[in-house]
Amino acid sequence: MEHNFFSMLFRMKYIDRWALMRNSRQETLTEHTLEAAVLAHALANIGVLRCGKTYSPDRAAVLGLYHDAHEILTGDMPTPVKYQNPEIETAFKGVEEAANNNLLAMLPEDMAEVYGPLLKEEDAELRPLVKATDKLSALIKCIEERKAGNTEFLIAEQSVRANLKKMDLPEVQIFMEEYLAAFERTLDEMR
Repeated sequence: MEHNFFSMLFRMKYIDRWALMRNSRQETLTEHTLEAAVLAHALANIGVLRCGKTYSPDRAAVLGLYHDAHEILTGDMPTPVKYQNPEIETAFKGVEEAANNNLLAMLPEDMAEVYGPLLKEEDAELRPLVKATDKLSALIKCIEERKAGNTEFLIAEQSVRANLKKMDLPEVQIFMEEYLAAFERTLDEMR
């Protein structure tokens, strides 16, 4: 029997993010998930090395890869729409869950047991870190757009910074203090 799960995952490259915003450079879901995986791995390592946590950085990276897989079927719902009010947020969580279930139905049962916890973010310890990576990736996108002269992302950047601060995760604070400024630099400045 043939299964469609992995071919569907590879369709991430066709999903554009930031649909309501004018972008100087379009970002795909594939790009975002790679960045989220790298950031989740980094935050988990910071947690282990600097904060005494017992995270699995490898697990965090894998969760980052799958955290938005549902968007293959739903598209990227803009944050201002998604969180406009509790009813919309609840309804969209139902849509995300249905999309994840549709993806899991594209796997044989034994494989669905492996991928279900990844798609459904069932790791309570790492879930906040993965949520933070989503926001960090958004902040980096806002910085890149601002650097390109696109003022469309200025308010989004302020909002994302405030949301990251509210998360109150020491791993995020350390990353922002030690690594975020580099995203403001040009290639020549990083050498």
